[in-house]
Amino acid sequence: MTNFGFEKHEMAVFRKLSTPQKIQRFLDDQVAYNKEKDGETCRSPRRVLRDRLAHCAEGAYFAAAALRLLGHPPLIVDLMAVRDDDHLLAVFKQDGCWGAIAKSNYSGLRFREPVYRTVRELAMSYFAHYYNLKGELSLREFSRPVNLSRFDRTGWMTTEEDLFAIGDYFYTVPHRAVMTPAMTRHRRMLDRRLFEAGLVGSVQ
Repeated sequence: MTNFGFEKHEMAVFRKLSTPQKIQRFLDDQVAYNKEKDGETCRSPRRVLRDRLAHCAEGAYFAAAALRLLGHPPLIVDLMAVRDDDHLLAVFKQDGCWGAIAKSNYSGLRFREPVYRTVRELAMSYFAHYYNLKGELSLREFSRPVNLSRFDRTGWMTTEEDLFAIGDYFYTVPHRAVMTPAMTRHRRMLDRRLFEAGLVGSVQ
């Protein structure tokens, strides 16, 4: 296993994350949700491992690094929303189908088993779980998978610097709409029970 600059004690942790499911479980159980405001931090995978703290982007980059150590390309898909935060997924393929790993304060925006034939199918699986605090279903667009190896020159997996440049890059990547213009004219609201279910275990 190539270590990509990680130290021996760090690799000992990654070796235990031998499947996408185990990577997600580590993010859920061993890494606290980072409630800092956008722009305050964007930790590298090394810092997430050390601090055991991550928000959506930090968790996605960590998962992409862990997937890379398993032999997958470090791919990220950006989900864009209205009146809500964007969400990043570390995506992977098994047996020709897409799955995803994610860190979120909402229970429905995390792991997806690799059963989706296309990236669009995968992105749409998040639609009914993606909502803002007013209960509005807010997902509108998704990007193609971006390979983080393009940022290897920055040492993104192990740097002590924040990874803001990676997040900025997603603003330049083309996104595809999940709905037609006619569909977007209707404000779609989530059922109250699903709203509350999505907040189970969230950090307030």
